[in-house]
Amino acid sequence: MKLFDVYPLYNLKPVKGQGNYVYDEKGQAYLDLYGGHAVISIGHAHPHYVAKLTEQLNSLGFYSNSIQNDLQIELAQKLGALSGCDQYNLFLCNSGAEANENALKMASFHNGRTKILAFKKGFHGRTSAAVNVTDSPYIQAPINKTFPVELVAWNDLEAVQKSLSKGDVAAVIIEGIQGIGGIHVPDPHLLQELQVLCHKHDTVLILDEIQSGYGRSGQFFAFQHVPGIEPDLITIAKGMGNGFPVGGVLIHPKFQAKHGLLGTTFGGSHLACAASIAVLDVMYQERLVQNAAEVGNYLLDELAKVELIKEIRGEGLMVGMEFDFNTAELRKSLLFDEKVFVGSSSNPNVIRLLPALCLGIKEVDLFMEKLDQALNKLELE
Repeated sequence: MKLFDVYPLYNLKPVKGQGNYVYDEKGQAYLDLYGGHAVISIGHAHPHYVAKLTEQLNSLGFYSNSIQNDLQIELAQKLGALSGCDQYNLFLCNSGAEANENALKMASFHNGRTKILAFKKGFHGRTSAAVNVTDSPYIQAPINKTFPVELVAWNDLEAVQKSLSKGDVAAVIIEGIQGIGGIHVPDPHLLQELQVLCHKHDTVLILDEIQSGYGRSGQFFAFQHVPGIEPDLITIAKGMGNGFPVGGVLIHPKFQAKHGLLGTTFGGSHLACAASIAVLDVMYQERLVQNAAEVGNYLLDELAKVELIKEIRGEGLMVGMEFDFNTAELRKSLLFDEKVFVGSSSNPNVIRLLPALCLGIKEVDLFMEKLDQALNKLELE
């Protein structure tokens, strides 16, 4: 049997990770400023994380959600305390796409509607409903297009007002910071007005914090940069498990729970909870949300000195660098010549930086040297 050919693969095999670095088969170190699609939140192979997972695996890795699991309660309490969202209820699942699936389902249960308002260049997952609200027709099969979706331009409040005024929209889904689309931060006024309009028209406001959440922006959730925002549903994943597949939905208390309304086989397993609790422990003990804000500001200041960068966008350690040219060769040079992992975007001119939240000033300085060398090499050619 062969693997289904899903992704174009770089000729590189990481076999070990430690902190902000990964290592290939030959022991070559690579500075990791991408975190495997923003998944690595507390650094590779953090000793507390490894110990907690090992301890739990040696005890009980999994059992059914039809029995009591105190780890789920501990996770919910710690997540509520650290995020400042302790009034919400937590539903645990396995991935970001699954989190968005369940959020969209909850919205439709709430008001009986089927239409969803989403934003152009947005990405919310590859599964049934989540991919239908993602602005990428190429990855949507006909079976996915089973409910109406209206896509509006980023920050186009007038279009949002016009759509919601019709009274037929089940939910608005928006990323806390648009990720794959090229790192776009929503205008604060947009989020404020979205909340007002959603309340007025009984439309559910879903904040997709799958990539932008868990401290990445320098706040626990990116929407928390805007005072007074209280989404109906908040979806999370990626950095939640530091590589272990975990996802969740924070559900506002306005939604009433009913048995059978939501469900999952693997979500909230003992091992998944152990991983997630370990992440929160480290984030709290090592002040990683604050570190993301401080080091992120330093990174943004340093990038502003690079003349070839057309525009810099982002918050904290979620940064987009836009150039006047396709960055494919620059990314390859950074990876193979300079030994630095960075990320791409649906905009070929944008490079995304999504490092672990433990990134330090030393690593930023090293990256700036590597970026300068890679840009000089491109100019010479």
